[in-house]
Amino acid sequence: MAIDRTADNLSTFGKRFRTYMDMIFVDHGFVRLLIAKASPITQRAWRSGQPWPYQVKQAKERGIKTILNLRGARNCGSYVLEREACEKYGITLIDMPLESRGAPQVDRLNRAREIFSTIEYPVLMHCKSGADRAGIGSALYQMLKEGQTVTEAKSQLSLRYGHVRQAKTGVLDAFLEEYEARNAREPIDFMTWVNTEYDREGLNGKFQHMKSMDILVDFILRRE
Repeated sequence: MAIDRTADNLSTFGKRFRTYMDMIFVDHGFVRLLIAKASPITQRAWRSGQPWPYQVKQAKERGIKTILNLRGARNCGSYVLEREACEKYGITLIDMPLESRGAPQVDRLNRAREIFSTIEYPVLMHCKSGADRAGIGSALYQMLKEGQTVTEAKSQLSLRYGHVRQAKTGVLDAFLEEYEARNAREPIDFMTWVNTEYDREGLNGKFQHMKSMDILVDFILRRE
């Protein structure tokens, strides 16, 4: 039975225990405990997988002021506990959902630009495993906030972080490469391209992936 994020999940030992069990076993928190460590993007931005409450505390100790939840608000123990920890340690939690199996949506790209321009830094952004949505989120941050080139930014989508470009998640690489190729022909601002030329449906339709890699990502690694 899913955790209802709008319900009382923490007021008693039993409710808190159930919420932790959901985070650990249903949301695979036991795996992230071992591998989902925070990595720096720049001096004022970090990326990671879904943090445990103690990792939210560590983020506070590193000076983090804002956490961007790239999974979006969810009915799961991880979200409930993260929200509580952010309130406890005085960190602003913002839900900024991104896709991992499809090219980014235009409205979400525009919202990302607005968020990156208005939040308080330093920031930690995370998805579930820290591989795909954290990768595209980090790349967007580098382009939209730090002014880096797409060639520099696309390195955030890397096997080093667990990103597999041969699976459906590789459409994120294809998105950045689509802009990179267009910009090479004739320079165009990234968000101008997004809002005037970017064909999300066309990119999703033509992207090819390997079913064997989808099995690895979806069923073995249990990515979201």
